[in-house]
This record gives sequence, structure tokens and C-alpha cells, in this order.
Amino acid sequence: MRPGAAVRWRRRVGRWCRAGCAALIVGAVVVPLSAAAHPRIPAPAPAVLAAPTAGTLDETYAANRANAADASRMAADHGDRQRAAVDRSMADPSRRLLAFDGRGAGLVTEVLGDLAHADRVAVLVPGSDTGLDTYGRFRAAALALHRQLVTEAPDGTRTAVVAWLGYETPGTISTTVTTTDRADRAAPKLRALVDDLRRITGPGTRLALVCHSYGSVVCARAAEGLDVTDIALVGSPGTGADTVAGLHTGARIWAARGTDDWVEHVPHVSADLFGTTVGFGTDPVSADFGARVFDAGDGGHSDYFDTGSRSLRNLARIALGETTEVTHE
Repeated sequence: MRPGAAVRWRRRVGRWCRAGCAALIVGAVVVPLSAAAHPRIPAPAPAVLAAPTAGTLDETYAANRANAADASRMAADHGDRQRAAVDRSMADPSRRLLAFDGRGAGLVTEVLGDLAHADRVAVLVPGSDTGLDTYGRFRAAALALHRQLVTEAPDGTRTAVVAWLGYETPGTISTTVTTTDRADRAAPKLRALVDDLRRITGPGTRLALVCHSYGSVVCARAAEGLDVTDIALVGSPGTGADTVAGLHTGARIWAARGTDDWVEHVPHVSADLFGTTVGFGTDPVSADFGARVFDAGDGGHSDYFDTGSRSLRNLARIALGETTEVTHE
């Protein structure tokens, strides 16, 4: 083989190896939830509403609860009692739904706390295989984060958490979980949410993103120029960027991984393959990436929001801007 041909062959083999390693992410970059998608379940189209403001939040919440009630009736008529029950719970008068779409796997944006008067807001972005049928677990994480914010907040500081299931998450076993495609489509929606929150809360409110698993890819793709102060990545397989500088944001970037999180073993590679990028590149907790690495304790991939955990305490402190109180590894 000629020298030039040998070099080209080695490069080609290297690309194949990187792509093959990235493909291993299929079974790894997921939240350990088992959601069955409902692509054919009938539900009404989302309510058509004006952009929310502090003064119209109650009307927005009420309209989305009414839509959830309609979705519950349609699901029950279709014979899907599980989805009907989930939708019915969304329609409870206590729920504050900033958005709701009962079609397919489902989308919902829920507010915990008094958003209109909050001084500190944390937006929780979920990872793979999250939909209405697994929303209970995601909501439990949001509730735990909100309780911790209330506990950690200085006297007089008002807090809220926004649980944002605002994008179609990748499936547990699918090629979509290995690429940034879903995140690229989700990023404009996350940016639109931040714009809405800024309109509702005003410029003096601190906004932080808390991004779990594949949700960290979504946050990274939305980060450029985003009006948030902090972005925390937990259990992240990577962001699609080689370094923090590649995110093009003025926000502080934080990263953490529990010592028992299997994401540590995901290959941190990235390769262009068939017109898309497979894999997510540099490990966010590595020195090469350049994030502020904080202590997440010894938990696993699903344990970052466990009550009393070091990861939850640190996430609350980041969201509150109490950065000197964040503990590091």
C-alpha cells in the first residue's frame, strides 16, 4: 500500500472507531425511566394563548388545566386509563401549567412556586425517555429542588422552579439518543421559554438552568447568548462542545457527576456521520472542558435530586447565586 493510501486508510479506520464508540451511547445516555410512547392517543391541540405576563398567569394556568381536562376525557374514551389519569391530575386546580400538550408522548411546563414574584427561578430540563407517562418522576425531582430552594434561600428571597418538559425527548433505545438532533430542535423552544420567564418576572430575577442527562445537551445547544446566570449540568454525557468557551455564553457553567453514575463510562467522542453529529465530545467534568466542577456525592444517575443529597444542596445554592457555598470535589 502506498504511504498516502495508508494514511488515508488509518484516518478512515479512526473515524469508524470513533463513530462506533459513539454508537455505544445508545444504551447509556438515558434517564432510567421506562416510558411507553402514545403516538396515536387522541388529545386536543394546545390552547392558543397570548404570550404570558405576570398579570395573565392565572388565565394561562386555567386555560392549560382546561385543555388537560379535555385530554383526559379523550384518553378515557380511547380506552387509555393510564394517560387519562395523568391528564386528569394535570387538570387539578392546584396545578400551575404554563403549557400543556397531551398529544403523543406529551409536553408540559409546570410552575412550582409563585413565578410572578420570584427572585430566583430554576428551570429543570429532563433527559431521555421523559413524557407524560413518566412525568411523575420528573415532577418529584422538581418538587425536591423547590423544597431545597426554600430551605436554602435567605430570608425574604422568593423562589420558583419551572419543570420544563418542552421538547420531544429521545427514546431509551433509539439512534436519536446518540446525536444532538433532538437537542438542536429543542434549543429554540428553551430559548423561547427563557424569554417568557423574563417577560413574566422582570430583569431583576435570577434565572438558572438545571440540566440532567440528555437535558444537558439541550441546555448547551440553547446556551449561546441566553439570558441566564448559571447553567448546571448533572449526569451529562457531553454537550456537543469541546470546551465551555464553545458554548458562547456569559453564564457560569457548572458540572457534576455522582461517583456511582454509569455516564462516566460513556465514550466521550464526537464524529460526523451521515449528515449528523454522533456523540457529545468532551467530558463536562474534565479539566479540558473548563466547567466549575462541584460535588455530587456518591449517588447514581437517578439520584441527583434525592432529598438530603450533596448534589441537591449544591444545585440549590447555584440557583440561588450562593456560589461561595457550593462544595467542590
